[in-house]
Amino acid sequence: MYDSEDELSEVDIDNNDTEYINGTNDTNYRVNEFGCDIDPDKHLFNNIINDCDYYTDEQFKRINMNGAFSILHFNSRSLNKNYNEIKQYLNQFNKFSVIAVSETWLDADRCCEVQLDGYELFTTNRINKRGGGVALYIDTDLRFKKIDSKSTTIDDVLECITCEIIVEKSKNIVVSCVYRTPGSCLDIFNKKMDYLFSNLNKVHIVCGDFNINLLNPQKNLRTTDFINTMYSNSLFPLIVKPTRITTDTSTLIDNIFTNQLASQITAGVLINDITDHLPIFSIFKQLQNITTKINDFKYVRHRTPEAIAALKGDLCAQTWEEVYATPDPDKAYNAFLLTLIQLYDQHCPCKKYYTKNKNSQDKPWLTKGIAKACKRKQQLYRVHLKQRTKQTEERYKMYKNKLTQIIRFNKKAYYHKLLEQNKSDIQGTWKVLNGIIRNGRKKEEYPNYFTMNNSIISEKKEIANAFNSFFVSVGPKLANEIVLPSNANEFKEMNIKNNLNSLFIKSVSESEIIEIVHSFKTKRSTDGSDIDMVLVKDIIDLIVTPLMYICNQSFSMGIFPSKMKTAKVIPIFKSGEKQQFTNYRPISILSQFSKILEKLFVKRLDSFVDKHNLLSEHQYGFRSNRSTSMAVTELVEKISTSIENSEYAVGVFIDLSKAFDTIDHSLLLNKLERYGVRGLAHDWLKSYLSDRNQYVHIDNINSMEAKITHGVPQGSVLGPKLFIMYINEISEVLNKLQCILFADDTSLYCSGKDLELLLNTVGTELKILKNWFDVNKLSINLQKTKYIIFGNKEVNKPCRIKIGEVEIERVYVTKFLGINIDNKLNWKAHLNTLKTKISKLIAILYKIKTSVNQNALYILYNSLILPYLSYCVEIWGNTYKTNIQPIFLLQKKAIRVISHSEYLAPTNPLFIRLNILKLHDLVDVYTAVVMYKAHNLMLPHCLQKMFQTRESRYNLRGTDLLQKPMAKSNTKRRCLSVKGVDLWNGLPTQLKGSKTIHAFKKMYKLNIIEKYRTLE
Repeated sequence: MYDSEDELSEVDIDNNDTEYINGTNDTNYRVNEFGCDIDPDKHLFNNIINDCDYYTDEQFKRINMNGAFSILHFNSRSLNKNYNEIKQYLNQFNKFSVIAVSETWLDADRCCEVQLDGYELFTTNRINKRGGGVALYIDTDLRFKKIDSKSTTIDDVLECITCEIIVEKSKNIVVSCVYRTPGSCLDIFNKKMDYLFSNLNKVHIVCGDFNINLLNPQKNLRTTDFINTMYSNSLFPLIVKPTRITTDTSTLIDNIFTNQLASQITAGVLINDITDHLPIFSIFKQLQNITTKINDFKYVRHRTPEAIAALKGDLCAQTWEEVYATPDPDKAYNAFLLTLIQLYDQHCPCKKYYTKNKNSQDKPWLTKGIAKACKRKQQLYRVHLKQRTKQTEERYKMYKNKLTQIIRFNKKAYYHKLLEQNKSDIQGTWKVLNGIIRNGRKKEEYPNYFTMNNSIISEKKEIANAFNSFFVSVGPKLANEIVLPSNANEFKEMNIKNNLNSLFIKSVSESEIIEIVHSFKTKRSTDGSDIDMVLVKDIIDLIVTPLMYICNQSFSMGIFPSKMKTAKVIPIFKSGEKQQFTNYRPISILSQFSKILEKLFVKRLDSFVDKHNLLSEHQYGFRSNRSTSMAVTELVEKISTSIENSEYAVGVFIDLSKAFDTIDHSLLLNKLERYGVRGLAHDWLKSYLSDRNQYVHIDNINSMEAKITHGVPQGSVLGPKLFIMYINEISEVLNKLQCILFADDTSLYCSGKDLELLLNTVGTELKILKNWFDVNKLSINLQKTKYIIFGNKEVNKPCRIKIGEVEIERVYVTKFLGINIDNKLNWKAHLNTLKTKISKLIAILYKIKTSVNQNALYILYNSLILPYLSYCVEIWGNTYKTNIQPIFLLQKKAIRVISHSEYLAPTNPLFIRLNILKLHDLVDVYTAVVMYKAHNLMLPHCLQKMFQTRESRYNLRGTDLLQKPMAKSNTKRRCLSVKGVDLWNGLPTQLKGSKTIHAFKKMYKLNIIEKYRTLE
C-alpha cells in the first residue's frame, strides 16, 4: 500500500489489478460439518429491509420522507384513463423522488396528456400494439438522464424504461420500471432480465409488474429461476405482501428490487382502489452518507506489542511458588489465575471508549500520505476555481485521476489483505464483506425492554438476570415434562455391555499442552477472565509449566477446578419479536484453560473408546476420520439398495428438542461406568459435571450466576463426546430399524416388500424408541420429526405412522445434515436450494468486484461458493447431467465475475487460468477420493464393506481394481458403490498408487487441468 504523497508520481499501477492466485488447494475451503457458517442468508441477506406492511393514507403520511430517496410504483391499467385519480391521490402526500408506472397503455402521441407538475416523464411503449408500456416520473429537482441501453421493448415479452439519477458525492441511482406480458415465455424473460441487469456497479432499483407470483405457493421452478436470476445479479425484493388481492386470489406480482443493502429501507403496500393492483413504495433513508452518534461504550484492552512484551517479561520472572505449594488443583489454579490476571491488568489495562457509528470517512486504506495528497488535490481545485484557466484545470485533473487510481488500488489491496487473513475464518470473511457492502454490519442491539409473564422488564440488570434464568431452566423444564413409561426399568443399563477394562488417565507433558494450544482456532472471544485464545497462544511457553502441574494434579486427584466451570453466555437474536427471550439462543464461552484441560482428557478418552470399540459404527458425529458426508452416504446406499430390490423403504428423521441441555448427569455417569470410565476418571467427570454455573453478559452488564443442573456444557470440548456416549446404545434398543447418527441428528431406516407391514413395524419400533428417549430424559420434537417413503413405487393407500398418540408428518423432501434428501433420490430439491444459495453468493461477488482485486474474488469463491459445490458432491453430483447443468452455469457465471470477463466470454481459458475445476470434474475428484479411501481401507467398516477388491486366479493387471456390484435401477447406478467403482477402475495405475490422499488429489487435479489445455 502507498503511504506517501511522493509515491503518487513514482508508482505505475498498470496491471496491478489483474493478478491471480495460482494453485490453491481446494481442501482448505471445505464446508464445515453442517455447512451453516457460510450460508449467505445467515450473514448478509437477513433483515435487508426494516419494514414491509400495508399502509392506509393516514398511516403513510406519518412516515418521514425528508432527505430520503423515495419511489412509488403504480400499475395504472391505462394511465390516460386513470390519470386524474392518480394525480389527485398523489397530491395528498409529500413528493416522491420517482414515480414508476406500468401498464400505461400509451403511445408517443399521448404522452403529453399525462404530465405531472414537478416531474419529467420518460416512457417506453409497445410498438404497433395496444396495452403494456412503462413510464418513469422523475422529480425535476434531481439531475437525471435516460439510459437507452436499458430501455427496450420486446414484442410479447416485456417493456423496460431506465433512467439514471446523478447524486453528488455518492453513487448514482439507476431506476428501471419493467412490465412483463402475461403468459409470455418465462425462459426468454429471465434471460433478458439477466442480460439487462448484469454487471451492476451503481445503486440500482428495478420495479414493475412482473406477472409472476413471487409467493410461489406451487413451488414453480420457473418462478424460482426468476428469483434466482435477480439474486444472482444482486437484486433483492423489498415487497413481501400480496399486491393484487381479489375475492379468489392473493398474489405478489408487483415488486421493487434493489441492490442497495447499506440503506435503511422502509417498503410497503398502499391501500388504494384506483386499479386492481395496489401501489407499492420504498423509502431509502441512507442512500447518502449520514453520520449518527451513539452514546454507547465498550471496554478495550490496551494490548500493544510493547505491553505484551512487558507482560511476557514478568511472566518469565515468575516462580509460581503459590501454585506448586498446594496439591489441591482448585487452589493451585486459583493462585495461577490470580497472578496471571493481575499481571495482565497491570500491563494491558481495560479502558472505556465511547463508540460512534463508522461513516464513509472511516476508510482505513487511506494512509497518511494519501490523506496529504487529498488535501493537495483540494488546493489544486481551489486554484482552478479561482483562476479558471486551461492550465490549472489540466493540472488538477491529472493529479485527481492519478490519486483516484491509487486510492482504488489501495482499497483493493486493503480488502484483499483482510480476506486473505480471514480465508479460514468464515465469520471473519462475512465481517469483511459486510464492511464492503453495508459499510460495516450494524451492531446487534438489544431492545430497551423485554416482556415476561405479561410484565415489562426494562432495567438492564433485570434483563440479564431474566435471560440467565430462562436459559438455565430450558433443560430441566423439558426433562421434567417427560413422563416415564411403565416399563422404564427394562431400559436401564440393559443395552450397555459392561466393559471390564477401565480408563487410565496418563500424566500430561509440556509439549502435549503446547501442541493442543496451537491446534485451537485463533479466536478473540474473551472468557469470564477477559482472556482470549490469541493471548494464550502468545504466552503459552511462559505458563506451560504451572499449567502442566495443575492438569496433572487435576487428573491424579479426580478434581476439575471450580473456576473453570463458570460459563459466560451471550444471547444472540434468532428471529421473531426481539422482546421475547424465547427468540434468542445462548452462545456459551468457557474458560480458555478449561478447553485445554478438557482436550487433554478427550485425547485419553478417545484412545480408550477406539481401543475397545465402544461406539456404534453408525455414529459419525465428533469422531476422527468420520464426516457428515459419510453418514449421508450410508443412508443413501441403504435406500438405493432397497429400491434396487423393488422394496419399499421408510426413513424417519428424528428431531430432538435441546438434546444437549436435557441430559441427566446421574444417568450419564452410570453409562460411562459401564463403558469403563471408573475410579479417578469417573470422579474427574463427576467433578466436571457438578456445580457448574453460568452468567449472561449483555450491554456491558453481567447477570448473577445461576447453577446448571442438566445437560453437558455448551461450547465445551468434552460435551459432544459425552453426548454421543450417552445416546450410543440407540442401535441396540431397536430390533429392525437401522439408525445412522451424527450427534443428535438421528435418522432411522427400514425396508420391506409389504408397505402395510413395514409401516406397522416402524410404528412398533418407534414406540420402543420413544420409551428409551423418555427414560433417558431426551425429548422428541414431534412437530419437526418427519418420515419419507422412498422409491419409485406408487403409494395409493393412506399411510400413517405414530409416535405415542401423535401422528408424524409424511414428507417428500427433508434436510439431513445439510443435504435435501427427496423420496426419489434424484436430488432436484437439493439442487434447487443450491441454485438459490449460489445465486445470492454470486450477487455478493458482483457487488464487491469493483472494491477488491481478482485475488480477493478468487479467495471468496473458494471460501463461499466452492464449499456449496463440493459438500457431498460425490453423492448428489452423480445424478443426471441435465440436473446439475444449471449449477454448472452458475459456476461459469461466478468465474466470469472473478475474472471481470464479458457476459458470454468462453470459460475454459478462465478455468485454466484460475486453476479451478469444472463442476462435473469436481464430482469425479471427490468420488475418486472416496474410492482411494476404500482401496486403502480408510473408511468406517459399514462403508468399507461395500467395496471389495476384484479377485483373479492369475497375477495379472487388475489387482488394484474393485469389484463392481450388479445394478438394474438408475438410482443404484448413480450411487458411490457403483459409479465410484466405475470411475476408480478406469483411473491410471500410477494415480491409484499415490502414497497419500493429498498427493492423489493433487495429481488428479493436475491431470484434469491438463485436459482443459488440450481443448484450447
